Amino acid sequence: MSTHKKKTRKLRGHVSHGHGRIGKHRKHPGGRGNAGGMHHHRINFDKYHPGYFGKLGMRNYHLRRNTKWCPTLNLDKLWTLVSEQTKLKYKENQTKAPVIDLVKAGYYKLLGKGRLPKQPVISVVLASFPRESNAPRGLMQVLPLCIICS
Repeated sequence: MSTHKKKTRKLRGHVSHGHGRIGKHRKHPGGRGNAGGMHHHRINFDKYHPGYFGKLGMRNYHLRRNTKWCPTLNLDKLWTLVSEQTKLKYKENQTKAPVIDLVKAGYYKLLGKGRLPKQPVISVVLASFPRESNAPRGLMQVLPLCIICS
């Protein structure tokens, strides 16, 4: 906006410049922070922050966050954690097989969806098995050795 249209031009010659002689544009005229949410700022709080005041629901005294956080990986994606170079190395030498550390890769649970290639995997390090009763047995048939570190 150009200067000659601004409010300051109109306020020239008026002593307090629109802020009053006593308060003088200082301190906190409406109170500090969220003061007056139930009193003189009620309209704003009701309009823009409904439900700000009051209680809702039950209290959880010992809240443990992320108790159910458990990243999973399907069996058919297991070999994506191994580099192409390593795959070729172990494909040529069938007597050895790679160790895949799921926990190091950021996965805690191995699910049994999909099929593995014929190439053997010696062991998989994981944090937990799926909950279904026959899942560990199914995974043990496919993978010779599973190390659980929880």
